[in-house]
Formats: sequence, structure tokens, C-alpha cells
Amino acid sequence: MRLSDLTTMRVGGEIADLVEAESAQQAAEAYERLVRTGAEFIVLGGGSNTVASDDPFAGTALLMRTRGFEVLDETDDAVTVRAQAGETWDDLVAMSVERGWSGIEAMSGIPGSVGAAPIQNIGAYGQEVAETLVAVEFLSAETLEVQRLEAADLELEYRNSAIKSGSLTGLVLSVELRLRKADGQSAPIRYGQLATSLGAETGDRRPLADVRRSVLELRASKGMVLSDDPDSVSAGSFFTNPIVSKAFTHSLPEDAPRFAAAPKTRADGGETEAFKLSAAWLIERAGIEKGFSLGTGRAAISSKHTLAITNTGGATGEEVAELARYVQIRVLSEFGVQLVNEPVLVGLEI
Repeated sequence: MRLSDLTTMRVGGEIADLVEAESAQQAAEAYERLVRTGAEFIVLGGGSNTVASDDPFAGTALLMRTRGFEVLDETDDAVTVRAQAGETWDDLVAMSVERGWSGIEAMSGIPGSVGAAPIQNIGAYGQEVAETLVAVEFLSAETLEVQRLEAADLELEYRNSAIKSGSLTGLVLSVELRLRKADGQSAPIRYGQLATSLGAETGDRRPLADVRRSVLELRASKGMVLSDDPDSVSAGSFFTNPIVSKAFTHSLPEDAPRFAAAPKTRADGGETEAFKLSAAWLIERAGIEKGFSLGTGRAAISSKHTLAITNTGGATGEEVAELARYVQIRVLSEFGVQLVNEPVLVGLEI
């Protein structure tokens, strides 16, 4: 088995060992065994956020195949749902929409597993997991004990968490979300493009099914839904949108998109006003167009969205990394902004 068989980018070398966990107990036992032996290993769910080297991987790939979700608590206006880490994220979204529960409908079509959602603090079209996350069931690598971590314990930020940053190490076994009962209506729409596609204004609510359908259509138009579209052979958005200080925005062209972000805490305990930039806009204005490629052309910028790097056929992990490095250099040279990769890199550096 190769990592290319387990990742949506379809790159990666031979795996020395593969363990598939179909229950939380199997996952916990396998993880504990790997930690105790000091073996090299990676954990994979849907493989949609991993880009790997084509060199052989000498360790173990722990494949999360745990499935299912259950209602833990229900009131007149809300419901708490627990989903197993290996459950497909979009299946959870589809279920919530079908039952009339709002809070994650704008994240329809995001590939990958439920367990990865809080690690990455995934988000799209004005929603992110941090807004509905209650807690995770977490197997600590330090104590090898299962504990319940509240959302606040995860230090969730834009596409980041204490788990992703490494201050917490362990395995997510399940995820609890608190969703609203909304008579089939969505949460207030925050994202302009989504509102326009629905013929609505930001702040309006629309039927959950309509919001899900519009989000899937928007994502498909950008090659961001797993399908037979060649542009979907990717890891989704390859770079996160940069967060910069208000002072830095003055160095950018006036038409550069910028959006208010959560304030950054300074060393003295104070806060600095922060803004989120559009990585796609920076890439395009740095002269990199849709479909751009280097060398063999097997790794290319998506023909639909400059934020994605695609495998057009037979690309190696190093070719993907080389293109990513080139994009970084162009944007840094043009704007002084260092783009940060969103996918997890295995055996690669950019």
C-alpha cells in the first residue's frame, strides 16, 4: 500500500505497515501500542489534508475507519451530537441538514474525517467548527489515558488548534457538536458569495437544504468537492489566508481584500488589531495564474482556483512541494507576506 492510495492528492510512497481501526477501542489500542514502542507513525482519516513524499514511509499508517454518530442531549432548541473520529465529515453535515439542525451547513462538501475537523478548526463560507464544538474524546500521548477536552482546552484559532500546533499530542477518538434546531432554516448567512448565490443578503436565513446545495455548487465550481473533476485531485486550499497587523495592511495595494480578524495578543498582554488577507488574491497578483505549472506540469495550480495545487497526473510529492515553494517566493517577493501551507507534510518541506 502507498500513501498515494490513501490521500486525495494521490502522492506518497510505500508504507511499511498499515493498521485500520474500525472502532474507538481498536484505534486506542493501536495508538497506545505505537506510542509505547516509539515507532514512527501517522494518523489518517480521509487523507484530504496530507501531502507526502514518494520516498518509502518506514513507519505505520493508522487509518481511522470508526463510524457512527449519536444524540447525547436534546432540548427544545438544540441538540448535542457525538460523531466518531473516522466518520466522514460531509456525511455528518448531510445528516444534520436532513434533521433540520443548523450550525455546520455552510461547511458542506469539505472532504475528510470528523476527527480532523477540530484539529484544523475547519471552516468555510462564514462558519467554522469552533462555533459548534463542545468537546473531543482524546487519547493523550503523554498519559495514554482517554480524557474529555472541552473546546476551550483546544485553543482554537483560524485553521489552528493546540493539537495542530503540537502543544497537545494525542488521538481524537470522537467529537461533540452543539447544533441548533431551526425549523429547517440555516444560521444567518455571513459570506457574501454564498448570500448572492441564494439571492439573499448577509444575515438572512434560508432553508438548510438550499444552503447545502448552494455551498456544494460553489465548491464544485472551484474544484473543491471530491469528484471525477481533475481539479479535485488536490489537498484543497494549499495555503491559509495570512493574518497581519493593521499597520501592515497600509503597505498593500488599496484594492487588496482584507477582513477584520480576531485580535492578536502581544507579549505585554495587550491586543493588536489584526486583519485576514486573501491568499488567492495575493497569489494571482504575484503573477501566478490558474493552471500555472513548473517543469513537467504534473503539479499545477488548479484551473479553477489559485489557492489549490492539483496533481494533473503522475506528480510526485516533491513536484507539489516545489510548486508550493515557488508560490511562496513570488508572494513574499511581491508583498512581503509569507504564505503558510495548510496541509500536513510528510517527508517534505516547503
